[in-house]
Amino acid sequence: MKTKFARSILLCLSVGTTLTACQNTTTVVDQVRIAQNTLEDKANNATLYCSGVDNCEFERINDIGVIDAKSHRVSQQAIEKGIVRLHGSILSRNQQVYLSVPAKQYEVVIRYYPISPDRAETFHIIHAFKPHTRYTFKMYRDRANRVENLLNASAPDPLCVDLLQEERMIRRFCRPYDVKTGLGEFVEKKI
Repeated sequence: MKTKFARSILLCLSVGTTLTACQNTTTVVDQVRIAQNTLEDKANNATLYCSGVDNCEFERINDIGVIDAKSHRVSQQAIEKGIVRLHGSILSRNQQVYLSVPAKQYEVVIRYYPISPDRAETFHIIHAFKPHTRYTFKMYRDRANRVENLLNASAPDPLCVDLLQEERMIRRFCRPYDVKTGLGEFVEKKI
């Protein structure tokens, strides 16, 4: 009886390990292909990063899809165009994907996951990017402007995204929580 039970446990563990290895194989292959693109770094490119929450992903830049919303994999088109880069070691599980694009105006769509991996907040921006410059899209909750009204105080703090050029903030967008509808849009604030 004990031998059958031990064999069943070993079988379950080996099947689980095999399935996990198959799922990670595609990720490793993508990472190697992206790393090969990094060798062809172009000097006149702008680099785009996202930060501020546990997870953020570039959904698309203009009409090029970057990371799929369901599978969370980098698209074949983005890899072929050579715009995707990895920040961190290939062996690390916590790699950050960033973009390296020729300097010009783009529409960028970013998915942020500020609360849970199941609930994405989507941010759209059109901006003219300069060469040799690092841009960071940083999401945070604006806790500075707390309202004394009880109804407004119970609402979540507004989500904001700052666009940083190198270390300097150049644009700010906030999405206030509308108490009546629960919805809001990112609106650019004057700096």
